[in-house]
Amino acid sequence: MTVNTQYKDRFNELNACVLIPTYNNGKTLNQVIDSVFSYTDNVIVVNDGSTDNTHKILEGYGDILHVISYQKNKGKGFALKTGFKIARNLGFNYVISIDSDGQHYASDLPVFIETVEKHPNSLVIGSRVLKHDNMSKGSTFANRFSNFWFTVQTSMKLPDTQSGYRAYPLNKMGNMPIWSNRYEAELEILVFSAWRRIKIVPVSISVYYAPPSEKISHFNPIKDFTRISILNTLLVFTSILYGYPAMAVRYIVSLFVDEKK
Repeated sequence: MTVNTQYKDRFNELNACVLIPTYNNGKTLNQVIDSVFSYTDNVIVVNDGSTDNTHKILEGYGDILHVISYQKNKGKGFALKTGFKIARNLGFNYVISIDSDGQHYASDLPVFIETVEKHPNSLVIGSRVLKHDNMSKGSTFANRFSNFWFTVQTSMKLPDTQSGYRAYPLNKMGNMPIWSNRYEAELEILVFSAWRRIKIVPVSISVYYAPPSEKISHFNPIKDFTRISILNTLLVFTSILYGYPAMAVRYIVSLFVDEKK
């Protein structure tokens, strides 16, 4: 394993860490963790109630990982919130989340670090190539569906609102409420960030789309799509009553702040 000391130092200068939420991804978890260690020692793993060999894999790393495990699966949103809390307690300012299923490449971590350096306090989101032979029509539709409603709720356009490869600015997010505990939480965080006028910067990333024979998905098309639809309905109403007015107020305040500077 080649260690890139340059990026280890830059991670430390930014007080940034990598968060790996995982649920029954024992086949790929080792590879993901090892590849991340090539860039930073600041690694948090949240074992979201895995029932495979995940626990043994994490034990093998000893004390070099920050690990939290719980017995019952509670969802990716809950795992992210748990990871954010640990990261704050450890003094980190930024959390870069990466999936444990092998879809994301740690070699893209420098892209996130360089973007955070150029755009401090921004939320950086990886944009995948959404047209691929191994990407299902359902996934393509879900991405377009999510992108459309994000624009309705915020007036902003993003190429890939469902990407889990992101850099979160913890200090800027502050005490942001996150209602959801499962996949829809990632969309929720994006919308709330936009309402708070946190700059959202998309960056191109590489992605591995596993063939159907290798693919392990914990996405339940009926339950998760229903939850996402309910959340979008709530967010549309909330955007009218709170989101858009809040963005307008923050914009006006920023004009006065800029003038004073």
